[in-house]
Amino acid sequence: MPTQSAAPIRIAVIGAGAISQSVHLTTLRRAGFDLRVVCDLSPSRADEVARAYGARATANPAAAIGADDVDAVLIATPGTHAVLAGEALRAGKHVLAEKPLAFTVREVDELVALAGAAGLIAQVGYMKMFDPLTEVATGELAELHGIRLVRVTVAHPADDPQVAHLRLGEPPADADPAAIAQAVAADLDRAREALPGADDDVLRYYANVLHGSVIHELSLLRALGITLPLRWDAHAVTPLAGPEPASLRASASHDGTEYLLSWNWLPEYPEYDEELAVLGSNGRLEYHLAKPYLLEERSRLISRRHEGDLRKDTTYTAGHDTGFLRQLDAFATAIRIGQDNRAAFAGARHDIASLQEIAAALAAAAGVTVRPEHRGPRR
Repeated sequence: MPTQSAAPIRIAVIGAGAISQSVHLTTLRRAGFDLRVVCDLSPSRADEVARAYGARATANPAAAIGADDVDAVLIATPGTHAVLAGEALRAGKHVLAEKPLAFTVREVDELVALAGAAGLIAQVGYMKMFDPLTEVATGELAELHGIRLVRVTVAHPADDPQVAHLRLGEPPADADPAAIAQAVAADLDRAREALPGADDDVLRYYANVLHGSVIHELSLLRALGITLPLRWDAHAVTPLAGPEPASLRASASHDGTEYLLSWNWLPEYPEYDEELAVLGSNGRLEYHLAKPYLLEERSRLISRRHEGDLRKDTTYTAGHDTGFLRQLDAFATAIRIGQDNRAAFAGARHDIASLQEIAAALAAAAGVTVRPEHRGPRR
């Protein structure tokens, strides 16, 4: 239900890993939240993090969700979040769920209906939608015409270089292995539902790379008002069955525009790097996204325009309010006014459908026909 006052919104955080410790927990208070509970399957990590932020700890998600002094839940556990999101909505809590929200559109549809019936805010952790320059980029794109190319290029290093500055130490070993195994098995079942007939290599890629990283690129395109194509062609540059994540090339055409997505696994690359480029008849746009796991990291936007012989290049940066902070601001505002924002659960349906198409294209490249779940059953 809408919270009319400007009083802090009481929140529980479920999942106290790298993303929570690096950005969420440090910005909740700035966005108007009062952290009451920290939950993690590792009791020692939950206790350590909770003490650092003056909250109480639990290793039981149900206890965090069911707490009387909690209005909202931020879910940042490994894997998908549909089950916990559903439990939180049924308990009357607003939900901000990190990606991946779900592997199937069926789950998203159920969650959207559940949130709507209860009058609750349900938001996905698409921080790039809320980057300060995304709105600026949207305005610049509106001035381009004859768009022929939308290209996204990602350089993805191994995890260690990205989080070394956090000095988190070794992961705790006291998490319940049975609970972890149960969650992994449930996610695999949902991946099979999303891609009936796909082999394990495609299913793992769908779960780990497409939902773990590429989904951010698709949500950003939507935030910029760029239509997601209905069908994709794709191939793995390196083997899907190899010891490391395969690099990906995906392409599509829609309404005269070519889409190129290049996701590159570069384990020795020093830092994550992402660029969105849009080429139009009267100019181009280059959007260099801020790196994750860094507080107050800024994006950079370059608009190159021409009219006859006149050229104009404009470079934009913004203040130090990151997409992570602004998405929490948007979550708080949505709760207070009782109205969803651009990252509402419903939009995730489009992202998941596109990822299913990319995964099906990867399967087709290996000679396997997969009909994605979002298309519905065969007739």
